[in-house]
Amino acid sequence: MLIHPWDASLDAAEWQTWIADGHDFGHLCVNGLPGEAPAVVPTHFATDGKDLLIHLARPNPVWKAIEHDPNVTFGVTGDYAFIPGTWRANPGVPPTDGVPTSYYAAVQFTCRAHILDDPEAKAALLRRQLSHFQPDGDHAPVEADRPPYGRLLSGIRGLRLEVLEVRAKFKYDNQKPTELRTTVAEHLTERGRGLDAPTARQQLRRLDRMGPWKA
Repeated sequence: MLIHPWDASLDAAEWQTWIADGHDFGHLCVNGLPGEAPAVVPTHFATDGKDLLIHLARPNPVWKAIEHDPNVTFGVTGDYAFIPGTWRANPGVPPTDGVPTSYYAAVQFTCRAHILDDPEAKAALLRRQLSHFQPDGDHAPVEADRPPYGRLLSGIRGLRLEVLEVRAKFKYDNQKPTELRTTVAEHLTERGRGLDAPTARQQLRRLDRMGPWKA
């Protein structure tokens, strides 16, 4: 992913806060077996320190590829919207001559995958995931030797993704004049479809924190 200086995460806290703010669904990207295309698996995830935790069904065809090559990428994308060219024309330029673009936030984790098959390890992984997704604890105990989860553990395999590198991008015209960025945020709020509202919030948040871009 191309990251211009003005689109880069301002610091680690920026992308960490974005991930923690409900962006817990992404795509596991695995190198294909020789002669095969890469595999991409959509899935929820939880964090455990610097690691990412996921689980997949045992019949998932991705396991052979991971066993062959444990180097994977996990990508999360959100707060995206299409920006018409008419919103981005420079002063004195006809609106129809403006160039359209996409706004989005994206975080990509380069990882080494560790497969978990031990029942106790899988139960611990599920407990960590449920503590994130069902923090009220409104679920049966997750124990390897107790129903209902104990008998279900054989049907899944766990993955602990050891994060080796993080690349984060917040593409919201951060290099453009303040007036244009503010106007685009207003247009997004007015249009109000899809992820326009959170995209506008990202635009204004970055504007407030970065101010005018200085090369």
